[in-house]
Amino acid sequence: MNALAPEVIELNKKRTVLDRLKDRIADREEEMADLRADLEQFQAQYTMEVGRLYAQLDEIEAQIAEEELKLVPDDQEIRIKAEELRKRAEQSAARVTDENPEGVSFRLRPTREAKKAYHDLARIIHPDLALDAVEKEKRHGLMARLNAAYSAGNQTLLNKLTCDFRNSADMITGDSVGDDLVRAIRQISQINARLAELREEKIKTEHSELFELHEKFQAELDEGRNMLKQMAERTKTHIKKSERRLISLRNINTSAEEYVKERFGMDISDFR
Repeated sequence: MNALAPEVIELNKKRTVLDRLKDRIADREEEMADLRADLEQFQAQYTMEVGRLYAQLDEIEAQIAEEELKLVPDDQEIRIKAEELRKRAEQSAARVTDENPEGVSFRLRPTREAKKAYHDLARIIHPDLALDAVEKEKRHGLMARLNAAYSAGNQTLLNKLTCDFRNSADMITGDSVGDDLVRAIRQISQINARLAELREEKIKTEHSELFELHEKFQAELDEGRNMLKQMAERTKTHIKKSERRLISLRNINTSAEEYVKERFGMDISDFR
């Protein structure tokens, strides 16, 4: 029995390591794809149930400050307050518009079949397995399509992507043992670098305000309480109170305008 050449032995070792890393990177990519999609959906839900109410309340508070300024137009403190509240109301409205909750399509939980298809294909096409810039760019495009299909629960597209790539020329490897060994070494290095990036992304995500709010929401939900609905109800109560305050101030200003116009024949708005 002929002994294997040292480079072949080394290649076999690298391939064993590479196989384990391919499974690990597929798992980590799937984990982060799930986390990103969950937070995106939660943010849309938060905007629809609470964020829009906050924006509405900020707008009313800005209008209240503007009505108060009409009563004492020379008061610089009230003027500054009115300007700040108006700016905050505009920012709140912009956030709600940018997030476009009406355009969100909620993500379904991936089936076991979808998870397997994602894992199998991510294991094959991951960009960090590419050995040159052209192939890496191509794989980035495929990975983006894979993530989109997985997030949307599109099993048909997942299956098509798997079939297309398995039958592509990218699956053809070199025939030199030396080439295979260098390829394996570089792939191992690339995957390890990507795993480090994913760890950093996960840590950063888990320290974000959105993640913390999401976790609190889930914990409350497990206890039978819907935190977002509670926040929405409290905000609606504040809105009603603020609306009454706004109506009262408008009535005061209207009465003042009518009195000045009737008594002196002047339009008080000209002096504001």
